Parts: sequence; structure tokens; C-alpha cells
Amino acid sequence: MKYLALAAFAIALLAAPLANAETVQVKLPKLSSEAQTGGQVFMGNCAKCHGMVGGGTGKGPPLIHKIYEPNHHGDFAFFRAVKQGTQQHHWPYGDMPPQPQVSEAEVEVILKFVREVQRANGID
Repeated sequence: MKYLALAAFAIALLAAPLANAETVQVKLPKLSSEAQTGGQVFMGNCAKCHGMVGGGTGKGPPLIHKIYEPNHHGDFAFFRAVKQGTQQHHWPYGDMPPQPQVSEAEVEVILKFVREVQRANGID
């Protein structure tokens, strides 16, 4: 059921025109159950700025992008960004504030979601 909800959001995202150059079209793969859970947590905490499936919005960058590949922005960078926030450094969106409502366990499943979607979109 969670996969169907994610698929519906992905279809809506793909059907909408791109808002700006910093959004990307994202192919949503069949996800592991842990990544499905992460997708739900992502939608509740991250999608407002990073897009429903990580493709970006006018408020925040796409996480399904080569800049966020594991060799450039490892998992630790995600944990740090959620806990401490991060200064603007790749995109013109301003600083990301800390997200104290997101637990470390939630960051772990969000990462499962992001990394699985990245791999499905050619980002290793």
C-alpha cells in the first residue's frame, strides 16, 4: 500500500511541468519495505522542500542528483544536515535549518529511500 502511495505521488510529480532548472524527473523503483517506510517519513518531513520523491522544488534542491551521490555526500552528511542544518553550498536556496523533529532512526530509513531511488536513477 505504501508503494502505491509513493507511485501516485511520483506520477503526479512526473505529470507536472518542471518548476525550474533545479528540479529533476525521478524514476521511482520498486522499493524495499524499509525504503517504503523511509519514503513515508521523507514525504512527511522532507518533500516540502526536496520534492515528493527527491526531485527538488523551488524551495530546495533535488536529492536525486549526482551532487548527492554517496561518494560526494555520504550518509553522515545527511545525518549532520538533519541534526545541525547546513549552509548553502551547491544551490541558491539558502541554508537548510536543523530538523529536530526527525530522529536518527528516521534519518536511517530516509537514507534507505533516497539511496534506492538514487540507484534507480543511475546515481551510485
